[in-house]
Amino acid sequence: MKNNIIGQEHWTYKDNVKLFMWEKYCKNNKDFLGTILFVHGSSMPSQPTFDLHVEGRPYSSAMDWFAIRGFDVWCCDMEGYGRSDKSRDINCDINNGANDIKAITDYIEKTRQCGPLLIYGISSGSLRAALFAECYPDRVKRLALDAFVWTGEGSPTLAQRKLNLNNFISSNRRPIDKKFIYSIFERDHPDTADKETIESFADAILKLDNSVPTGTYVDMCSKLPLVDPKKILIPTIIMRGEFDGIAHINDIINFYLLLPNSDKQFVMMPGISHASFQQKNYLLVYDILYGFFSLTEPVYKQRG
Repeated sequence: MKNNIIGQEHWTYKDNVKLFMWEKYCKNNKDFLGTILFVHGSSMPSQPTFDLHVEGRPYSSAMDWFAIRGFDVWCCDMEGYGRSDKSRDINCDINNGANDIKAITDYIEKTRQCGPLLIYGISSGSLRAALFAECYPDRVKRLALDAFVWTGEGSPTLAQRKLNLNNFISSNRRPIDKKFIYSIFERDHPDTADKETIESFADAILKLDNSVPTGTYVDMCSKLPLVDPKKILIPTIIMRGEFDGIAHINDIINFYLLLPNSDKQFVMMPGISHASFQQKNYLLVYDILYGFFSLTEPVYKQRG
């Protein structure tokens, strides 16, 4: 079946900013389930996150896994990351990323005429996705927020990160290297990801970037909350890794309780820390997301 997967690059513009997109789908697939857009986090571009290939690890590429099951799957590099434009002297904050998603969904809708999208965001990507969904609810069919943070209260990772806030504010970009990428997997609970996957992930990231924007770090350390749960009107799932240090569980449960649409889920993912798709339990994550994205739409909805 993998031989039937088509990969295609696309480009669009946000004003004069060139943005990269990557699409995968199965040719001759008769069971079309919808169009997914994956939104990456603060420290890595999209293809290493969502289309990673690791020898001996089946379906390291989430894009392949979902394409085979009937989805048209897209990912995109936010401005300042990967193959997208890095020329502007800005720190590419959360709001800028939400504007990137606006331009990207403009393009996908025009190119594929697919209607509202199924959107998944991880870490700061979940904040970008949530802010976009708040502003453009008609463009999102279902929203998945993984490693999400609302107010930041009780977050050990953000508490540690705030110690370097002045450095992040003083520069639009921060350096990354292999040691830093390993720290993503070591800071919360070691052994939730295998070394071969981390190594492949790091190599794929560093082929594209040796520095990344600081804007999402600044926002998450000093400007939360950025999203109003009462204004997210669409079906939403909150996905939290058991050991993830980004958001304290009480923080995101409080967010979840305020979501107005009754078509919502909160899922704790066992044995997961951060970077869900690169964990040993990654297939469990795919199953959770597939279940939500392929859920039968309710026939009866209470009015008023």
